[in-house]
Amino acid sequence: MDQPLGILGTPDVGFFALLVIGGLAGWVAGMVTGVRHWLPTNVLVGVAGSWIGSQLADLLGIVVRGSLGHFIAALVGSILIITVWQRFNPEGRQGYSDRYP
Repeated sequence: MDQPLGILGTPDVGFFALLVIGGLAGWVAGMVTGVRHWLPTNVLVGVAGSWIGSQLADLLGIVVRGSLGHFIAALVGSILIITVWQRFNPEGRQGYSDRYP
């Protein structure tokens, strides 16, 4: 191994950075798809989206480097997760604010 691996196999990304990038990506993905969630849900969707986005980038031969690159990968993955969730869960189309005014 030439470089140490970070959280979820992504180099140069520590745990705190993963949470911040994931939270922001989950929040922006919710805004793009029109689904609002709580902060913990945004972070979970963003962290999972980060992994999915990084894997997709690897499959396409795209190198993900730096905070901006990881944010874009997390955003793409988060939008994918929310879109798939909405497709298979009709109740998932509503965010928290729609169910509980």
